[in-house]
Amino acid sequence: MKKLSKKEAIEKIEEFFKDIKNKNPKEIKKIKKLAMKHNIKLKEKRKKFCKKCFSPRLKIISIKNKIKRVVCEECGYISRWKIK
Repeated sequence: MKKLSKKEAIEKIEEFFKDIKNKNPKEIKKIKKLAMKHNIKLKEKRKKFCKKCFSPRLKIISIKNKIKRVVCEECGYISRWKIK
């Protein structure tokens, strides 16, 4: 595997997240590792997958008091995100 520059890595990550619903957890884990290797922040993209099992299948449970609750359909983990 050839070495990627930081710019190439950013482009690869952007391209990957355009179609995240059709990806499997293994691919998501690889992209996250690539981002960590090049010190690239995922920012809002990290909310598109479960932080426990890396599954992109998330469902919003509720939005209350500026906090959005999202449940993973694979492992059942509940994440809470502040809404700005």
